[in-house]
Amino acid sequence: MLEKSFGLLYFLKNSGNESKKFIYLRITVDGHPVELSTKKQWWENRWDKEKCRASGVREDARDVNFFLDTLENKVFKARQKLIEEEELITAEILRDMLAGRDGRKMILELFAQHNADMEALIDTDYAGGTHRCFQTTYEHAKSFIQWQYHAEDMSIRKLNHFFIDRFSFWLKTVRKCNHNTTMKYLANFKKIVLICVKNKWLAADPFPDFELTRKEVIRHPLTQWELDKIAGKNFNNERLRNVRDVFVFSCYTGLAYADVAKLTRPEIITGVDGEQWIVTERQKTDTSCAIPLLPVALQLLERYASHPKCMNQAKVLPILSNQKMNAYLKEIADLCDITKVLTFHLARHTFATTVTLSNGVPIETVAKMLGHTTLRQTQHYAKILHGKIGMDMAPLREKYVVTTPEPESVLELECPEMTLEPVKPVAALPKYNYVLVSS
Repeated sequence: MLEKSFGLLYFLKNSGNESKKFIYLRITVDGHPVELSTKKQWWENRWDKEKCRASGVREDARDVNFFLDTLENKVFKARQKLIEEEELITAEILRDMLAGRDGRKMILELFAQHNADMEALIDTDYAGGTHRCFQTTYEHAKSFIQWQYHAEDMSIRKLNHFFIDRFSFWLKTVRKCNHNTTMKYLANFKKIVLICVKNKWLAADPFPDFELTRKEVIRHPLTQWELDKIAGKNFNNERLRNVRDVFVFSCYTGLAYADVAKLTRPEIITGVDGEQWIVTERQKTDTSCAIPLLPVALQLLERYASHPKCMNQAKVLPILSNQKMNAYLKEIADLCDITKVLTFHLARHTFATTVTLSNGVPIETVAKMLGHTTLRQTQHYAKILHGKIGMDMAPLREKYVVTTPEPESVLELECPEMTLEPVKPVAALPKYNYVLVSS
């Protein structure tokens, strides 16, 4: 990226020695100067301020001038290199290149270092799933750079709106990601970009003109009839029975996959009402949630109390990986003749909508059980069903019942005969001529 203005200037600077002074080089790019010492000293009375060189024809003057010419040529070569590579030219970058520090940070190199730091902080500041998501974003960025730029890596200073726009295009076309998944990967990538901006490795954020908005996904929770059908289905396959039971347990507790997977017996306690409660912290947000156990959930816990896998791992339910759970849930949906796309996370929506809100549980209580800090988060899960709307409107319907009067009770009003006179036409309004007068 070619700069608007560029200048070099040698000058003397006090060194504490009255006889000699240090020779400094000032590099100015677009009006912004930086200075660096040449490590050379010279006499002020033997310095030509107009030529910015040592004056005279002595051998020591020729040696110093040759050194200054060589250093100046290095600056021009560094500038030419940046122009050829179409990179940003700044005085700081040229100074670093002269000092042997290229100053160029590479995208994938920084991304890999970020992911390594994140991996070291798993279970301290980050969850393992978060690290895996960033690692997937890194792999996508690596493949995109090879596809678009035919390079193994590239300088962070080449990041611009074009890069972000093409990365989005690549994710949607080559990787076949949907819109929201694409936005998720770009949001992860933006974190790396902001690290570069904050450390002043990147002059500007390339994301301001790129919208990372996500489209709202309408998820239809299971109805009570569909939930009962799944819970009451007799499966001959033990694998499907286990998957179904864990899913139904989540439908009646609202726990996400990660929270069910880590749930242990000590987290099931006797609550203030004398009943069994789950008191745990959500893995995703570390927020506390307290959930009174409904009879169906209690029955499932008792069923797996002596299960070998639960006893060996000190867990309450035998749960598989999230990927396998979702694959088997689709098989269960087919066997139960349910056309909805069955995923484990749908259980959380079903708890919020079908099990709680549709049965009159206040949304504030639902938010607490789901471990949400704001009602806005809960509203994303709690979609009001038509049945709940009908129940809420029933009292209002009774209030506005319309009664049809009997024919004999209709009053006949006698009105005097009226004669209508023709309406006189309104006289036409006078016409005016308007003249525009300039003041």
